[in-house]
Amino acid sequence: MNDLHLTNSLTNKKEIFNPINPEKVSLYACGPTVYDNPHVGNARALVVFDLLFRILVELYGKKKVMYVRNITDIDDKIIQASKDKKINISDLTDEITKNFHKDCETLFCLKPSKEPKATDHVEEMIKMTEKLINKKAAYESGGHVYFSVASFKNYGKLSNKNPGDLKAGARVEVSKLKKDPLDFVLWKPSEKSDPGWDSPWGRGRPGWHLECSVMSEKYLGINFDIHGGGLDLIFPHHENEIAQSCVYNETDKFANYWVHNGFVTMNKEKMSKSLGNITTIEDATKKYSGQVVRLSLLSTQYKQPLDWNNELLTEQSKTLDKWYSMYSSEVSEKTPDCFRELLDDMNTPLYISKLHELFQQSQSGNTDKKKEFNKACRLIGLFNETAEKRADYKKSKVKISEAKILSKIKNRDKAKKIGDYKLADEIRDELNKEGIDIKDEKGKTTWNYK
Repeated sequence: MNDLHLTNSLTNKKEIFNPINPEKVSLYACGPTVYDNPHVGNARALVVFDLLFRILVELYGKKKVMYVRNITDIDDKIIQASKDKKINISDLTDEITKNFHKDCETLFCLKPSKEPKATDHVEEMIKMTEKLINKKAAYESGGHVYFSVASFKNYGKLSNKNPGDLKAGARVEVSKLKKDPLDFVLWKPSEKSDPGWDSPWGRGRPGWHLECSVMSEKYLGINFDIHGGGLDLIFPHHENEIAQSCVYNETDKFANYWVHNGFVTMNKEKMSKSLGNITTIEDATKKYSGQVVRLSLLSTQYKQPLDWNNELLTEQSKTLDKWYSMYSSEVSEKTPDCFRELLDDMNTPLYISKLHELFQQSQSGNTDKKKEFNKACRLIGLFNETAEKRADYKKSKVKISEAKILSKIKNRDKAKKIGDYKLADEIRDELNKEGIDIKDEKGKTTWNYK
């Protein structure tokens, strides 16, 4: 397989990727709304589209790929969070944006080509809103401006929903100001104490959906290649982007390919702030390195749900430890053969299985395979630190002293000799909680940092 194949949410089919212009391949991914620190569910989208960016760069060259990932720094959630935390909005968004960038570095994500902020593009949002009103596709009501869903005949195509079957209340704002329950806000009034911009409809701020339409068009054009985001953004966010952009530009095309990653669950429940079952990226990387978290996020194909648990992280940590024994600063110049697995709809589980095979071949002393293995690891964002640095990182996370570790192992050996396996298991569990992994092999106990 030499062509990239992607599952297109617009057609619900796996399709060959044919860029509009191979000299300027375009990718837009919805970035964070900076009201709270990103969690592992957010990290999955971050890593998935970083991987897609890497694949496109490998195929077309870095200078020919434009990856845009926005920052939503004006939103109702941000305003509410600033009030709850009693902190100035700009201070809040600056702090969360800074933390987000730190998380990106921790997860070894490449910097996007452009990272526009919504607040830097309000003027363009006002212009788009004015033009939609002039086209009779939007209307002003009580200081709000709403997009008329009836003005776009293909509404619901992305989410495979019939507008007649959609009910207000399911991720749709209910308001008496609307002509139709499905109509969505383009502009809303702001309280005096809230951020706002002067507009023909009074002081206010843009709607969330409008922000992405404006920023994607500014940097990628009216029609671009790939639009990505989490599965939860299909409706109404991405559906609304398509509607307003297509009507505004009088076209039936917005993005040609829509790529959506699946949810991250915890104990089989979707990880979300509203459910209170989140693990922030910062928390996840306190015990495990960013590389382990990244590999864990890639262990399941992007479309499928991923359950987040300690067993997953421990297993990926052990895998990375094993692989690091073949770490080398020398890498192959050619694209590894296993790259074809990534071309097949970013099939990371199969790619990782091929990495295990390459690792085995590297162990046999085959220098070329070792270089290929190192290249293949770097291709998906691994091996971004030396083996020594990784070992130091793991050691730094453990508070228990080496003398204490050895003492506990000695006590465990004694317990096993007298048949007190309950105590032996308890000591092993204690060491595990301290970040120490122990193994019993050929009558001897060995240990290492997790």
